[in-house]
Amino acid sequence: MSQSVNQELIEFLDNSPTCFQAVENFRKMLKDAGYSELLECEKWEIVPGGKYFVTRNDSSIIAFSVPKKDFTGFQLICSHTDSPSFKIKENAEMDADGKYTKLNVEGYGGMLCAPWFDRPLSVAGRIAVRTENGIETRLVNLDQDLAMIPNLAIHMNREANSGYKYNIQKDMLPIVGEASSKGKLMKLVAENAGVKEEDILSTDLFLYNRVKGTVWGLEKEFLSVGRLDDLQCAFASMKGFLGAVPGESVPVCAVFDNEEVGSSTKQGAASTFLESTLRRLNGALGRTEEDYLSAVAGSFMISADNAHAVHPNHTDLADPTNRPAMNGGIVIKYNANQKYTTDAVSAAVFKLFCEKVNVPCQTFTNRSDMAGGSTLGNIANTKVSLNTVDIGLPQLAMHSPYETAGTKDTGYFCEVAKKFFSSSVQMKANGIYEIR
Repeated sequence: MSQSVNQELIEFLDNSPTCFQAVENFRKMLKDAGYSELLECEKWEIVPGGKYFVTRNDSSIIAFSVPKKDFTGFQLICSHTDSPSFKIKENAEMDADGKYTKLNVEGYGGMLCAPWFDRPLSVAGRIAVRTENGIETRLVNLDQDLAMIPNLAIHMNREANSGYKYNIQKDMLPIVGEASSKGKLMKLVAENAGVKEEDILSTDLFLYNRVKGTVWGLEKEFLSVGRLDDLQCAFASMKGFLGAVPGESVPVCAVFDNEEVGSSTKQGAASTFLESTLRRLNGALGRTEEDYLSAVAGSFMISADNAHAVHPNHTDLADPTNRPAMNGGIVIKYNANQKYTTDAVSAAVFKLFCEKVNVPCQTFTNRSDMAGGSTLGNIANTKVSLNTVDIGLPQLAMHSPYETAGTKDTGYFCEVAKKFFSSSVQMKANGIYEIR
């Protein structure tokens, strides 16, 4: 399974240069599996045994299926579509000394800057175009080696290898052509989208790394590709979701945008998207508010966002006793200050699911003297509060445009997600939980 799922993952990532393409690819996967699309602006008609999905902003998606008989709760896995990158500003083309055309960009999320230099880059995202009755959005992927952020030669910065603080406005602007190329980018975007340039009213366009994904290592143990954080978890969650068998709960696969910038957008985990979807599902089936609240209280969520593997050249930066390795299994993430949602109950539940499908798991905590990142679990819990565990797949070079993970771990999570979505975690009383 590992070999085939890794090739699927790499193909998915290569075809998902931004959150918009990722959601469109998930939409296609769901439609091919017989799921019907719901629109938030329309009344929902939902029936027992039905399969549905809904998107928001073209960058977040929630899929669910309804048991044929009344359900006991929700089985949720949440992940995110966005990755750190450079967003192209409006009026982006700039002259450089009358010799080059470069693009004005700004950073999105907390990226590692250095790996962006001297790589072939392209442009993707969406545009809003004028129509006869208003506007319409179109996806764009120029899908060619189009831009490069050139390093400054060592001769002009002798201290480059001693550390350098990058200034995005000065150091990170990509070249797209000679001076004569100015004005041609939007023509190319319009041609790609099949519209007139003058009808493009606004854009959400990003740079992305063009280096293709690859499997490598003496025994093909590793894979490297862009946007593993967090599309690896999102992809594995969706694969498990689509492979699950109906159970007593409603399986929900939710993939949010904007985790890398705090989730506080209309399509982020801090928005109404998840809560509104679950409430509308509940109401469309004729269930009461009390039914909804009791179902949520007895439900379970997996917050899936990649984790740090021990770095081979910086082993001292890992916790002394919690040191995940690539290919070592799914990582359960703990933090005393609740940067992660995991507690004794949620960790125990997740470990049981791993046991049921013979998948190894391992643990991650930060060194006690180092602050770590956070994820969307706690944020989503402010809207839909339920038992939640934070997990991830171990990787290196997180937030680089080219990241590395183990070839076994995607398959591991596919298996656990499939079992989880086919099951039901029920709270029978305080401190007593049953898995069926």
